[in-house]
Amino acid sequence: MDSPPSNEPRVTDGRSPLWRGHNVFRVVTFLYACAWVAAQYHEYQRAWLAIVVIVLMGVWTAFTVWRYSKRSGRTNLLVAMDQVVVTTLFMSNEFILTEEQMAASDPTVVTAWHPTMITAAAAQWGMPGGLVTGVFAAGCNFLLRWKTSPDMALDTVLLIGVGTVIGIAASSARDTTARLARALRAEAATAERERLARDIHDSVLQVLARVRRRGGELGGEAAELAKLAGEQEIALRALVATTPQEPTENGETDLAARLQVLRTGRIHVSVPGNPVLLEEPLCSELFAVVRESLANVDKHAGPDAQAWVLLEELPDEVVLSVRDDGPGIPEGRLDEAAAEGRLGVAKSIRGRVAGLGGTITLDTEPGEGTEWEIRVPLPVAKPAKRRRGGER
Repeated sequence: MDSPPSNEPRVTDGRSPLWRGHNVFRVVTFLYACAWVAAQYHEYQRAWLAIVVIVLMGVWTAFTVWRYSKRSGRTNLLVAMDQVVVTTLFMSNEFILTEEQMAASDPTVVTAWHPTMITAAAAQWGMPGGLVTGVFAAGCNFLLRWKTSPDMALDTVLLIGVGTVIGIAASSARDTTARLARALRAEAATAERERLARDIHDSVLQVLARVRRRGGELGGEAAELAKLAGEQEIALRALVATTPQEPTENGETDLAARLQVLRTGRIHVSVPGNPVLLEEPLCSELFAVVRESLANVDKHAGPDAQAWVLLEELPDEVVLSVRDDGPGIPEGRLDEAAAEGRLGVAKSIRGRVAGLGGTITLDTEPGEGTEWEIRVPLPVAKPAKRRRGGER
């Protein structure tokens, strides 16, 4: 469609060779049309109108070749205007050609210049645009001639075929450009992360490791600081070791990799060995639910509580479990909190899950810890995947 968004890496548009071919085709067919007009000039019903059409074709050819030679000039609006201009000039042959020329299937004034509207649409909009424009151009040809013949059938096949073939090539080139842009963006993000990892390892991680060791030796309050330093060291190592998450061409993100950044000395994350690809909005919402659940563990279960996050992908749903070994939640405590206006669990956890069409269950007993189990169905349009194994 239009040029890639500004946040896309500026890679070479894979459709550029098609546009260069279109420009050459348009210039060559314009010169061919000029030769035919010169040869048939005295046979036209309105020769002066043929000259007007040729002049307009030359102006439009020069303008579009200039615009299409630049990536920024290949806009939907210009290509749509191209269809209108070329069709209007083609249909003007109704007032130029004589009845005898129509019956004999003599070339029109625009002649082979007419299909250039199809090549432009195919290069811009891919196979659907090329196919639709080819059918439209063939219909205009029939409307002008108002007859059926082997020549008309051949023209129809060529017009539709050219649009379809070039459209397929354009769609493939556009997809290749998008994949290249994502690969370059991921490569740049990985390089930046590796650079940050080296800097962090040489500074922050070494300091945290020293604080952890020295605090453990001193004991007392220093031991508490050593414990916190150790947790932050583990969290930083997990963060810099996790591959940057780049959505796929279908807009999906790996939830398993995103959950890895939550791992600390107190939080244990277990995910399948293969990526768990979900649509980005669903992935972000589930990540937010887990993060809010862990925030409640940190707030209510005590500083020494351990937490476990388990992710499973079933054929038709995703299952997330967040468990801790804290004191548990007394019966009725969540209802009291909601009545007092503290809606963290009600809105941030249960509300999010309900909005996703999922279910959430709570298993807790005083002194036995707490476990939330979240089940969210996969979108209907998402094909069922084979059950994947992973670490547990």
